Amino acid sequence: MILLKTKEIEDYLLRIISNQRFSSYLKEIASTVGIQMRLTHHIARKTFASTVLLYNNVPMENVSELLGHSNMSITQEYYGKVVMKKVSDEIKKLNGRI
Repeated sequence: MILLKTKEIEDYLLRIISNQRFSSYLKEIASTVGIQMRLTHHIARKTFASTVLLYNNVPMENVSELLGHSNMSITQEYYGKVVMKKVSDEIKKLNGRI
């Protein structure tokens, strides 16, 4: 509904850019702030999924949906290690409290 109400400025909303352009922007940002690591669309996507979502207790099903994976097993294959590390970290915290 919001997009329909703002049709007169549609050219400025939700502009889709290519992965190549996105990576180019990341490279420029990295250079500006002094990050030496090669940043790409793929790295940003994986960081979003792991650090932002999974480490903040977003369920794997939601992560799969947000990433647009056609099958949950794809998400589990790539991010299962992240979940296992988080479980391990939580067990260590629990051991420290017991």
